[in-house]
Amino acid sequence: MMLPKGTTVAVADGEKLNIFRNSGDEANLKLAPTTLSDVDAESSGSGSRQDSSGNPDGNQSAEDGFSAGIVAMLNKSVLDGKVHGLVVIAAPRALGEMRKHYHKTLSSKLLAEIAKDLTGHSVSDVEAAIKAA
Repeated sequence: MMLPKGTTVAVADGEKLNIFRNSGDEANLKLAPTTLSDVDAESSGSGSRQDSSGNPDGNQSAEDGFSAGIVAMLNKSVLDGKVHGLVVIAAPRALGEMRKHYHKTLSSKLLAEIAKDLTGHSVSDVEAAIKAA
């Protein structure tokens, strides 16, 4: 896949977020680390999981909340005009949660989604995944 210069790439899982921008051109992908704003990790997830004795996985609820917080930050950045093109690369579970919170404007700026956990990988691994998509 070729990405226009300035495209934002968000690489996430339920605990970490890395933001990059393509500082190269469409033919020569070159991701550079950047920041948008802080993620509100206390955002509520979709509510599909409830903490209880029958479902004691509070960690999953925290991850869902972090995923929702990532999208809230991305939605704001898109609506503020800071993001003109977006690629989301996320662990499959996190990506599923994130999709539930996309604003329609973010959806219109979304160039691709890659369901892969690359948060602990090098920039070259992220670039390779984008090129292969």
